[in-house]
Amino acid sequence: MSDKFVVGYDGSVSARRALEFAVERAKVQGGTIVLAHVLEWSPYSFLTPTELEERHKRRREEMARAEEALTSTVVAELKEAGVPVKVVIRYGSIADLLCKIASEVGAVQIVIGREGQSALEARIFGSVAGALVQAAPVPCTIVP
Repeated sequence: MSDKFVVGYDGSVSARRALEFAVERAKVQGGTIVLAHVLEWSPYSFLTPTELEERHKRRREEMARAEEALTSTVVAELKEAGVPVKVVIRYGSIADLLCKIASEVGAVQIVIGREGQSALEARIFGSVAGALVQAAPVPCTIVP
């Protein structure tokens, strides 16, 4: 069984650097990339049933668009380069879901890119990287 590297990917420049880092390791180790794209989702319990239904419909559409965008670009590049890849798209808390995905697929490592968030912003709002390194079930690499 090959090593699996979960890469948190949102299309940003830092996510691309994280992907490149993980691809290098996967090639050396004969591993697989699990491209994890998490769309932020917060439940609204005060919405009417009709509003919730519409929101869930938009959610499904967003997930389909995200999968198509990843499949037509990044996944195609990785397959062309001979790197096995699997795409996982979920809604929810990014750090929590990256940890869950890593556990589900039996990953050996989680790799994410670091955004240029200031120290003050990170203290006030928290950061995905900070939450992830505290909760990750496997080693986590944060690529600058």
